[in-house]
Amino acid sequence: MIRSRKPTNKARIIAVDKKSDLTERLVRLLAKDRIEVHHEPSIDRVLERFGAEPYDVFVLTSDAFKAGQMDGVELLEVIAANSPATQILFLVEPRDIKTAMSALKAGTYHYAKLPIGDEELQLLIKTAIEKKPLYGTNLFLEGKKHEVRFEKLVGKSKPVQEVYRQIRQAAVTDMPILLLGETGTGKDLAAQAIHEQSKQNNGPYIAINLGALPSELVGSELFGHEKGAFTGAIGRREGKFEEARNGTIFLDEIATIDAKVQVSLLRLIEQKTFQRLGGKTTIRTNARLITASNQNLSELVEQGRFRKDLYYRLDVFRIVMPPLRERSGDVVLLIDEFLNRFNQSFKKHIVGVAPECVSLLESYDWPGNVRELKNVVQRAVLVCEGEVLLPEHLPPRFRKGKPALSRVSFDIGTPLEEVEREMIVRALAATQNNRKQAADLLGISRRALYNKLQKHNIK
Repeated sequence: MIRSRKPTNKARIIAVDKKSDLTERLVRLLAKDRIEVHHEPSIDRVLERFGAEPYDVFVLTSDAFKAGQMDGVELLEVIAANSPATQILFLVEPRDIKTAMSALKAGTYHYAKLPIGDEELQLLIKTAIEKKPLYGTNLFLEGKKHEVRFEKLVGKSKPVQEVYRQIRQAAVTDMPILLLGETGTGKDLAAQAIHEQSKQNNGPYIAINLGALPSELVGSELFGHEKGAFTGAIGRREGKFEEARNGTIFLDEIATIDAKVQVSLLRLIEQKTFQRLGGKTTIRTNARLITASNQNLSELVEQGRFRKDLYYRLDVFRIVMPPLRERSGDVVLLIDEFLNRFNQSFKKHIVGVAPECVSLLESYDWPGNVRELKNVVQRAVLVCEGEVLLPEHLPPRFRKGKPALSRVSFDIGTPLEEVEREMIVRALAATQNNRKQAADLLGISRRALYNKLQKHNIK
């Protein structure tokens, strides 16, 4: 057996097979080498794994290739294009040789027939690592650090930066995207950003709020109808999927559609075809599908209110929009954004926001999220007669008693220095910069607070 060079840094392999047999075998064979082996049971989450960390070799079995909800060839094309330094090794059952040919065209480095011996498998892995290209930007991990603005989204907090990264990752594929999050978190803006970053950006972007439509009209709105299909159908009408050809269709509040429309939508996703209501002609669609919901779809599936097969078809690539209360530091950015916008709309010349006004806004819990903040700033700009927004320009709920304290959450692994600084900033905001009250809130002495203010350079 040829002995390979040991890589200078630990190489990383991701093995995708429905069971963990292949992964366990690779761990055993490569135990003496500086090689990490990671397991993924399905191809459906592979892009998320590549978006989180790089891999030198991607090992895929033909069974896993065929079993995923997403298209296997498309997955390989996306990885080949966006992570050119990753070597793709395809292990194929003899009955799936034609599938292997498709995989090779999509960017596979090499394929081997199963069953495969230990020595041959070990040699293939080590050769793939040795021949790994030393060039090529990993677009999955590339991204501008701490962007304040991305398309129409605004924010620099960690949760929002993660959303920006996921949008870039989602945009390079044609797979269905599911946006989840509370009302007002910006799911519609995220859908627009995916469209603008995708290859469909020259086509139309069609958005439809399914929850705002009477249930009996949803089918006609999505798929169109022929003359006489139902009472009032006086002529042929194209549906949104026809309007969205060569572009993107965004279906908000997907959880509200009834069982009949769910069946039609499932058929469209699987076959890329549909028929107008009352029609017999089969129409093909190439529209990119993005759906969104503020409800827990998995719970609706368990309750029998949403089809399980449709849920799995929609939930191929999930992006969760964070609530505003978890977006540390973004409130001030959004206030500035909306202030500039409504200055122009109302022909005002407001130049700033009073510190006590900012404190009230930052310490609020924002149950309505960014949409609520937008409406609050809009109202304040409208009623303000001067050049500075004051607490008196805010709705009454901000001026009655002590404002609700905001909740703060941190990712596991956040440095303690960063946690401490953020808690001090939040405490000052909640007490309108009253140092004694902030110290009491934090459970430390005023002297200790002053020392920490100096330590973290907080003015």
